[in-house]
Amino acid sequence: MDIKFLLVFAIVGLIATGLTARIGFLGRIAQVLLACALITLICKCHRKIYIILKTLPRDIIFIYRYVMAEIDIRSFAKNNTTVIKIFRKRARLYPDKPCFYFEDRTWTNEEIDKYSNKIANIFKEAGYVKGDAVALMMNNRPEFVATWLGLGKLGVISALINTNLRQQCLTHCLNVAKVKCIIYSDEFSSAIDEISDTLKGITKYKHGANIKETNKDVTDLDKLLADASTKEPEVDNEPGFKDNLLYIYTSGTTGLPKVAIIPNSRYLLVITATYHMLGLKANYDIFYNSTPLYHMSGGIVGTGCALAKGIPSVLRNKFSVSAYWDDCIKYKCTLAQYIGEMCRYLIKAPPRPEDTAHSIRLVVGNGMKPQIWQQFVDRFNIKQVSEVYGSSEGNANMINIDNQVGAIGFVPSFLPKFLHPIALIRVNPDTSEPIRGKDGFCIRTEINEPGMLVGLIKQGHAVREFNGYLDKEASQKKIVENVFCKGDKAFLTGDILVQDELGYFYFKDRTGDTFRWKGENVATAEVEGVISNVVGYRDAIVYGVQIPGLEGKAGMAAIVDPENLIDFKALAEGLDKALPSYARPIFLRIVKEIEMTTTFKLKKINLQKEGFDPNKIQDKLYFRSDKGYVEVTPELYQQIISGNIRL
Repeated sequence: MDIKFLLVFAIVGLIATGLTARIGFLGRIAQVLLACALITLICKCHRKIYIILKTLPRDIIFIYRYVMAEIDIRSFAKNNTTVIKIFRKRARLYPDKPCFYFEDRTWTNEEIDKYSNKIANIFKEAGYVKGDAVALMMNNRPEFVATWLGLGKLGVISALINTNLRQQCLTHCLNVAKVKCIIYSDEFSSAIDEISDTLKGITKYKHGANIKETNKDVTDLDKLLADASTKEPEVDNEPGFKDNLLYIYTSGTTGLPKVAIIPNSRYLLVITATYHMLGLKANYDIFYNSTPLYHMSGGIVGTGCALAKGIPSVLRNKFSVSAYWDDCIKYKCTLAQYIGEMCRYLIKAPPRPEDTAHSIRLVVGNGMKPQIWQQFVDRFNIKQVSEVYGSSEGNANMINIDNQVGAIGFVPSFLPKFLHPIALIRVNPDTSEPIRGKDGFCIRTEINEPGMLVGLIKQGHAVREFNGYLDKEASQKKIVENVFCKGDKAFLTGDILVQDELGYFYFKDRTGDTFRWKGENVATAEVEGVISNVVGYRDAIVYGVQIPGLEGKAGMAAIVDPENLIDFKALAEGLDKALPSYARPIFLRIVKEIEMTTTFKLKKINLQKEGFDPNKIQDKLYFRSDKGYVEVTPELYQQIISGNIRL
């Protein structure tokens, strides 16, 4: 029987017997017996009771904020609300309030609304209707947001294009979303010109440049904007709560990018959850956002609070280490956003007075390494770090609201497991397939046991709904059925996490990145964090390489060191001190740079394929011997693969 039920039963029993004590001797006996039962229960389950009591303040705050967010979402669904409707109302009520700060200009709600009306009227006149898709390729700037907002007024879906994409990958993103046109700024003209022959039937609108009239292939959007009406367009088939608003692409680290569907319901859920869970204040906070607007973190979290909640957002074209704190001070920001390795870059920079001269009270984002978390907080005097876990397409979302170092979120300790919207399940470390019990259902992991995170799907429920990809086949591959009972479904995140006894979740690795060596699972993310700390916060990638005749994969690390400054003795000592023997990299590859996604995720696929053969690799390679790290020569390589050297 559940401990929570027994506790409630015993307490209610004590109260009841207290009330019946007036009847005399029998009532007092019953009271004593129940008191003895309660004492026995406490002695037997004292640890569980301690955990519930310890986490109760955290959980009460979480439940309150969750309920407030749920009330908002239910209201949006009931009233068929959209992002456009919310912002339109805000612009009418507070026309002069700042919406975005960019460089030396302040954009008010009214200015954003009028610009978006111009976009809506231009494309309405051009014949665009609800359900059409338009690609948007533009650097961070208020016009980027105002453009998709204007298209959204017609029900036109904006496909937000990664500005780093070129040639085949760029063509793929346009074709897979079936866009009717692409809106791009002048700095990406060459990227579009390179693929012009493949853009059959796709109209081109250029923003921010004077286009010669002889160029009939490109439409001058600036000229159209100059003549367009700022009045709200009349729309016959206005979009609703469930209608699609944006397409956001996955980073494509394991293949070509996929299109994640973002309906209005999903956008509003993310913003509402962010606002309430972080305890943001519309009349006080100012958000600093230097992350790409074509991704979910920058494009929704970083700008949505300005549109839907009235929290102004400071936009920067690109992330800059030297300008990060300067900008926060200049614009009097109280909130700041981070992704991936940005925090490590900030720590690596030389200390300056600006490090603590800002007014930032909270930073929110995802991907901060646990190894630098406390150092970041101490150096920059940050009161709260809210690490967020989530994905553009998924429904397994969490947030850290109480500064638990390294945690990506939690679930309340007093909630029974069957009420949790997320779970960790055991998976095969080689195939990443769920392991099922004798009953045919997935097996939940134990406390501190690594497992894949899944989000239980409930269509029609804003929090648990799975929107997936535009590619239905790709969406189906991310779903597992008959998870804990017949007929239920869950979204497979592909991420390996652990949960401690207090309910906190910690990221371990991605499935496919984790490898086995000496019968143990090696979490590459953990090893990467240790290496980076030891070698002065340099970029490092860890992966497994196959050695003929041996089971599992040996650990290998690629470290960026163009100046050849690494102290291999200190590195070996640092790894020995921080990692178990099976997790220490056996091979090192010293590289000048590592390919990286725009969300600061290091790509490792090509490095993994190349292995450690000095005959094929130009970079310096090293092998961990009894004497430390020694250079891999062709002769040493032959000894290793022939099995003459014992590993």
